[in-house]
Amino acid sequence: MNTTHTDPAVWNHNPQNVAFIGDYLPRQCGIATFTSDLYTSYDSFITDSNAIVVSVNDTKEGYDYPSEVRYDFYQHDHDAYKKAAEFLNSKDTDVVCLQHEYGIFGGPAGSYILTLLRNLTMPVVTTFHTILKSPNEEQMLVLKSIADLSSRVICMSEKGRDFLINIYEVPAEKIDLIPHGIPDMSFVDPHFYKDKFGMEGKQTLLTFGLLSPNKGIENVIRALPRIVEKFPNVVYMVLGATHPHLIRHEGEAYRDSLKKLAADCGVRDNVRFYNQFVEIEDLLEYLGAADIYITPYLNPAQITSGTLSYAFGCGKAVVSTPYWHAEELLADGRGVLVPFGDDKAIADEIINLLTDEPARHSMRKKAYMMGRSMIWEHTIQEYANSFAKARRERMSTINSQTPYTMGGNGSAAFKLPAIRLDHLFRLTDSTGIVQHARYHLPFYEEGYCTDDNARALILTIMLKEDGIVDRKLSQASDNYCAFINHAYSEEHRRFRNFMSYDRHWLEEVGSDDSTGRTIWALGVCIGRATELNAVTWAMSLLESVLPSIRHMTSPRAWAFALLGIYEYQKKFNDDRLAKNIQRQLLDKLMFRYTETATEDWPWFENILTYDNAVLAHALIRSGDERLSAIGLNSLKWLIDIQTSERGHFQPIGSNGFYEKGKSRAYFDQQPLEAQSVVSACLSAALVTGDDEWHRTAIRVFKWFTGLNDLGLPLYDQQTGGCRDGLHIDRVNKNQGAESTLSYLMALTDLYTAQKQRTATKSVKMGLPALTNA
Repeated sequence: MNTTHTDPAVWNHNPQNVAFIGDYLPRQCGIATFTSDLYTSYDSFITDSNAIVVSVNDTKEGYDYPSEVRYDFYQHDHDAYKKAAEFLNSKDTDVVCLQHEYGIFGGPAGSYILTLLRNLTMPVVTTFHTILKSPNEEQMLVLKSIADLSSRVICMSEKGRDFLINIYEVPAEKIDLIPHGIPDMSFVDPHFYKDKFGMEGKQTLLTFGLLSPNKGIENVIRALPRIVEKFPNVVYMVLGATHPHLIRHEGEAYRDSLKKLAADCGVRDNVRFYNQFVEIEDLLEYLGAADIYITPYLNPAQITSGTLSYAFGCGKAVVSTPYWHAEELLADGRGVLVPFGDDKAIADEIINLLTDEPARHSMRKKAYMMGRSMIWEHTIQEYANSFAKARRERMSTINSQTPYTMGGNGSAAFKLPAIRLDHLFRLTDSTGIVQHARYHLPFYEEGYCTDDNARALILTIMLKEDGIVDRKLSQASDNYCAFINHAYSEEHRRFRNFMSYDRHWLEEVGSDDSTGRTIWALGVCIGRATELNAVTWAMSLLESVLPSIRHMTSPRAWAFALLGIYEYQKKFNDDRLAKNIQRQLLDKLMFRYTETATEDWPWFENILTYDNAVLAHALIRSGDERLSAIGLNSLKWLIDIQTSERGHFQPIGSNGFYEKGKSRAYFDQQPLEAQSVVSACLSAALVTGDDEWHRTAIRVFKWFTGLNDLGLPLYDQQTGGCRDGLHIDRVNKNQGAESTLSYLMALTDLYTAQKQRTATKSVKMGLPALTNA
């Protein structure tokens, strides 16, 4: 029996369908810029990303968003939060990444966001942009609730991590420390960019960000007279639009007050205001032109500063007040800290840096080198790793809460579900069965395949044999026969496989497996069908195609054909052609087995891929005791490999399969694997008379109904269809032909076995055997 999922490769693939929630550009806000950078970086650096954005608006009108913003809602509309969750649930989203800031969500302390989070069905990873040291009661409750509803939380500084653990009681193991991402900018001489702003020959100081009184810009202006006295060519560049909330209430009064202060201090010509919200390309040029970057903020309680991160990572010499993020980032000589509100200290440190050019460049280099680990290409991979962890942990949580209890054999008191054919008929038209579905609806664009029509023919014949008489079923069965008939290529003596919805074949000849599986269907038709016309048709086609199977190289094609021959021999056991080909195929299969099988890997190939159990199944039904024993041993090993520690079926995943000597893939798990094992186990029960094989078949079948890694049913009781697989943290919501046929074939096999067991018990008790009537 295998162990738990310890292989990092199982979990650490980057989720593709990520939804980022926050405010977004063109809204003028630091979180909007961050969310935009986060989305853009994920889309750029994560292969096959299919990320989207859900934006929260501060006005009812919203904004003219770019195309990645798929959904937006007004922050004070409480009902809209639940609708946003419904939208995300319908998008088959892998992970939601929430950007949290108290001020951008409605309700007391932004509590409306909890409504959205509580209604999501996928894991949430939350980035906390503000983590208060002394929160009020509402702020404390909201942040703790968000953390509880999140699978992972992200902070950007050690102090933030410390606060989350010791103030908000967030478990340390739930926290990922990921630095604020920054653009990848070359380490350049500031003179390279100065001509763009008419700054040739000037020493330039820079502050950027949305303008508001808490930024402390007045203290730099008050420091300028002393700096200008020493360096007359100094220019202080104040870059950024006035904060929109300030504009609404006060207009440009604050900016005007700064201009007046510069004039009063006699440095009006040494201060330049750039009243604009800059895009990243322009920002990098402004940063490039700066000799010294200044963050003179007035409040120590700032856990993260995006502007500081950008300037620091671009290799700027930084002078800053000692707010929390600056203390951490500028330690060990990577910047200079000055007391809050101390314009004299600001002047002194700027003069020192402008005077001592080697010291300034040494500081720049230290900052730039540390900033290499913060560029978005690196940072976004850490986010992707956090998303992957969130999916893993959510799956583990679901697993630990799986609402089933197993008896000793996993089949106690289990009643087989009723056979429903609604979805089979939904997928079937006058041509045959449509290959794929989008949710429960036939996806005509991807047409048909012979593989599925062969499966469907086997199913309909099994159902008729079990006494299900239905006009629609008979018509569907005829359609599958007609499709197979049309698929046959007389020139190649094989079957074509893929047909477009407009009835054009997409290939001259199909795969070995599609021909092998169709031979199986023809054998079932001959061996079990009661309609003479159907048997005669199948006989003619089988005789034409059967000899070609000897020249194919796929072991599965051989195994499918062998199952078809066994079915054919129920009526015509003495057909020498069939017997001859049967022996050749068994020899081929056994040669493969002897080439690869070892004591700890008793199998036919060095890799477990798809429809594995059919290889053992073909030997079990061979009628040869030695070959049957090998098949039974191989099947037992395969089942052990695919049984979880908790005892439920855990098929080899299609996302990598299982190569000998390497780690197995656990996802995506396919319905075909469960059906194949159920069918093989029931044959084993019939051959050996051992009821344990029947109990195992029931346990494996229960994978469809929720006895699986996620505790989620794949069978959809509303539609009668089967979902297409089990992902790492959810079911695939599409209900295609292969999946639905796999479920129905496994269920019908179990009903047939149940009737056989009942008949056998009746005979043993001296009662008349039951009929199919």
